[in-house]
Amino acid sequence: MTSDKTENDAASQEPVAPEDNLSLKVSEVLPVDEHVEDVSENGEQVRRRGVYLLPNLFTTGALFGGFFAIVSAMNDNFANAAMAIFAAQILDGFDGRVARMTNTTSKFGTEYDSLSDMVSFGLAPAIVVFSWALEPLGKFGWAAAFVFTTCAALRLARFNTHAGDSDSRYFTGLASPPAATLLASGVWLGSTYDLTLEISIFAAVITAFVGLMMVSNLKYQSFKALDANRRVPFVAMFITLMVFIVVTIDPPKVLFALAFTYAVSGPVVWLWTQLVKGRGEDEEGVESD
Repeated sequence: MTSDKTENDAASQEPVAPEDNLSLKVSEVLPVDEHVEDVSENGEQVRRRGVYLLPNLFTTGALFGGFFAIVSAMNDNFANAAMAIFAAQILDGFDGRVARMTNTTSKFGTEYDSLSDMVSFGLAPAIVVFSWALEPLGKFGWAAAFVFTTCAALRLARFNTHAGDSDSRYFTGLASPPAATLLASGVWLGSTYDLTLEISIFAAVITAFVGLMMVSNLKYQSFKALDANRRVPFVAMFITLMVFIVVTIDPPKVLFALAFTYAVSGPVVWLWTQLVKGRGEDEEGVESD
């Protein structure tokens, strides 16, 4: 009893950060549980109340993009749905960078970002493509859409558990944002044509294929080695501008072509590696004979 009282007295005498005071005042007014987590400050683990506002605002914007894509698809506005997913990708790319630049990374932000990714890049693309082309296929249509959603969830769970353990130059499996880009750009492009059974079947195959690529062990370039803060050759800047210009000429076609090329790059590189490896083993066998 005495020890508990001593610990409580010591805790009450600990200095409270200004943001913690604000969190306590807000929690007293609103019937909402306060978030408390351990953070690292000056090499020590300390407990802090509240969450960082700026990076989580970007995450919330990405989440809203996925929500808006679902609502747009339900109203047959497929072009708006695709652009909402693209907007979610842009915002999703900023939240982590903003958190690192402002030193506001947190466990809460990491988990919130993962849940936002599941909605914007796992659930929203599946519902959008189902509303556009897969519904006429009946059970096969929703099965293909569910494969994509399930694989996106499995991929995000695997990525979270192996964060920091893998080579940062590569993704193990197709990342969910480019997978969502392929489906969203395909819906945007395909919605300009009259829907046929052949288009529905092709959309189902692509949806299932992209889902399986997300949970595969194939290597995909992450492009994380590119540092935006370093000087690059002038030609690199010129090529980047040309890519933006080409995209603006016909966004759905160009984005679909880029996303499809990236999605198939994993299997193509794997097949090429296996062929080269097999040829090398055959040559070694001939030399040994």
